[in-house]
Amino acid sequence: MPQRNHPRSHGSGEFQLADFKRHGDNVVFEPGALVFHPQTISLGSDVYVGHYAILKGYHRNEMILGSDVWIGQGCFLHSAGGIRIGDHVGIAPHVRILTSTHEEAGRQPVIFGGLEFAEVVIEDGCDIGVGTVILPGVTIGEGSIVGAGAVVTRNVAPYSVYAGVPAKKLRDRNE
Repeated sequence: MPQRNHPRSHGSGEFQLADFKRHGDNVVFEPGALVFHPQTISLGSDVYVGHYAILKGYHRNEMILGSDVWIGQGCFLHSAGGIRIGDHVGIAPHVRILTSTHEEAGRQPVIFGGLEFAEVVIEDGCDIGVGTVILPGVTIGEGSIVGAGAVVTRNVAPYSVYAGVPAKKLRDRNE
């Protein structure tokens, strides 16, 4: 079986605002929040990141958060494939946003397979419910709501409400 050379650590997650690629005014990180590779992360103004959230930048893609973005406690955002979050977006506690998956490796352990990357986009005015999981390559359309505990495997239409596992459209939002 092939050996894999694992790094010993991804770092401490400690950061300073000056470490980010860009940042606006009034950015708040609660105690316990961790940030990895902040040099690949851009933050708008009026951004809140809750206790114990993890923003995991990646060396080859970016994480871009717009202005007036709220990220709840215990969230995990991994931007290996890139993450773009628009303005006026709420992300409830314990949401997971993933942008990479392992390729199959035949009969070898999956961890020995390569990685596939796909960007996640959350457009302006969206609200993502507690405990939601958003998988690689998904776009959440402008003004949409994703219900608590959903697993989003496909694009979400603008101004609609999705929920479930896998997430399905429940209705359009009223104007």
